[in-house]
Amino acid sequence: MTNSVLVTDTGFGTDDFSRQIVPLSEGIAANVPAVDVASDDDIAPLARHLDSLRMIRIDFPSFADGRGFTLARQLRQMGYTGRLRARGHVLADQYAMARRAGFDEVEIDQSLAARQPEDQWLARADWQAHDYQARLRGQATVSA
Repeated sequence: MTNSVLVTDTGFGTDDFSRQIVPLSEGIAANVPAVDVASDDDIAPLARHLDSLRMIRIDFPSFADGRGFTLARQLRQMGYTGRLRARGHVLADQYAMARRAGFDEVEIDQSLAARQPEDQWLARADWQAHDYQARLRGQATVSA
């Protein structure tokens, strides 16, 4: 994605990952450090390569397509500890869900960043305090 904006818990930034990111099928064969995963990819072949990957970027072709959240959770459950990035049509309202699913960051294009400015994303950056499951269990942290 050219001219993209990287969203983290501290707000908007530029992409600091300079290595090549290749599609999943090519990345496994070439043993590269970063792969792109489509929302309909089978991630099972990644299991043997998780230790060598520095970044996995999962595509969100539509804000209504939640398969990327499932893939992120599965990768974390498989033991992936590297950088996990959501890319594409993720909305500010979905940022907390992305973080809880296991994403470290979200990559959006400039036009989405203009429609949903940084303050909208930062409003959801305290994603742990708004975890409804923790509130139901009585474990939510109270922020003053």
